[in-house]
Amino acid sequence: MINLKSTSTVKSGSIKMLAYGQAGSGKTSLIPTLPTPVILSAEGGLLSISHKEIPFLEISDMDALRDAYKWLAESDEAKQYSSVAIDSISEIAEVCLSKEKAIAKDPRAAYGEMQTTMAEIIRSFRDLPKHILMTAKLEKAQDEMGRMLYSPSMPGNKTGQSMPYYFDIVAALRVEKDAEGVTQRAMMLESDGLWQAKDRSGKLAAWEAPDLGEIIKKIGE
Repeated sequence: MINLKSTSTVKSGSIKMLAYGQAGSGKTSLIPTLPTPVILSAEGGLLSISHKEIPFLEISDMDALRDAYKWLAESDEAKQYSSVAIDSISEIAEVCLSKEKAIAKDPRAAYGEMQTTMAEIIRSFRDLPKHILMTAKLEKAQDEMGRMLYSPSMPGNKTGQSMPYYFDIVAALRVEKDAEGVTQRAMMLESDGLWQAKDRSGKLAAWEAPDLGEIIKKIGE
């Protein structure tokens, strides 16, 4: 039986976000702005938020990542956390690639297996009934016109190119100086043709303050 629905009934629910930027742009500092987060840390770079009391799991290999997913999906203990932050998905992809390279004789096969595995992992975590933040390193590439393009960094072209499609929000974390020379941090949420960014909700400004709690609130209005 066909059950025709209206798009007006679609609610935002949990928000799925990807934030990328150069080292020091404040990716990890976004995490405390999430509602009741737990962190899956693959980089060991939590010093910037060490003054916050946020629980985290260390992700040193793919088995640890799968155990973390099972805990988040099935345990009663994990229900107290409204948000999950994966810091960073770029590092997890590197760990995955290293594992596949150790198994495969052909490097191309290793990249293919990594791409398949990472697609499965990203979809699985994205589909958890929680707010999801994945951070990524910054990738720089020059196009045929000599312009510098900026995007989330992942090993393998296909993996990096497909990443933004999995998320509601893709935020480029920018660190710029204002007219007075004061350093300002902001989230860029609308692509300018050079920096990759998007806002599927259509409720956010092109630039927003780096506060994910406020972002979630705006999208839910």
